[in-house]
Amino acid sequence: MTVLVTGATGTVGSHIVQHLLRAGRKVRALTRDPATAGLPEGVEVVAGDLNDVATLTPAFDGVTAAHLINFSKDYKPLRNGQQIVDLALRAGVRKVTILGGWEEGTLEPAARSSTLEWTHLRPIEFMSNTLADWGERLRSDGVIREPYGDRKSAPVHESDIGAVAAVALTEDGHAGRAYTLTGPEVLTPRDKIRILSEATGRNLTFEELTPDQTRKQWAEEGRPPELLLFKVFGDTPQVGYREMVEFLLNVYGSDHEVGSTVTDAVEKVTGRPARTFAQWAAEHAGAFRP
Repeated sequence: MTVLVTGATGTVGSHIVQHLLRAGRKVRALTRDPATAGLPEGVEVVAGDLNDVATLTPAFDGVTAAHLINFSKDYKPLRNGQQIVDLALRAGVRKVTILGGWEEGTLEPAARSSTLEWTHLRPIEFMSNTLADWGERLRSDGVIREPYGDRKSAPVHESDIGAVAAVALTEDGHAGRAYTLTGPEVLTPRDKIRILSEATGRNLTFEELTPDQTRKQWAEEGRPPELLLFKVFGDTPQVGYREMVEFLLNVYGSDHEVGSTVTDAVEKVTGRPARTFAQWAAEHAGAFRP
């Protein structure tokens, strides 16, 4: 059984590779540049680009299960999902997991309408976003200045996403399921700062900005945070800067039931509790130190 992992060098894909290797599976990894992949020994690395189906035929040859991502390197949803599904079926692929981006593309509906045994993975928020969002600021001055310090989310450890994918790709019972993946607890930005302080041994602080202060800060930066734009829009928004800012402030300041509700999907699929943010923080503490 050969399992293909697309996005194999990414935040989640690299963990899927590790989980599959530990389970004794033969892994083929798709990447645009095999020379720089840096994947573990024993992984078959092949070149290809999900945006170009013509490059994917060798990658799917002899594969019985595949992990797919529905977005390209610019985080925009794939537009050739039906072609990818058709190729997978011709190659004899039986199971697929699909990691969704910030919005559904063409891949998910194509899989749902096919004979593939599909499983959708829907993480609420990656714990690793904390490093992308806060890493540089915490390393430099140890302070995060943002609005709405009590907003809630239930972030999931990226290794747990990988573990769920590995099980769904290698065991039966997960076809036709859409798993909303969270960590075991609801956290606020203040909670995360407290936990990171304990993990790093540093006096990290959160300073809450008012909406007006946030508008001023974003204007000085020239735009709202780029990662947040992708989270909200999934594409380049066709709105003016002022409308964009107000929309993002509304997102920050609103309650989101799905995003702040803990699910037991990780434990049900993997048989063990989801990892905590404290565990993630301890693993990445060095990235938050000067």
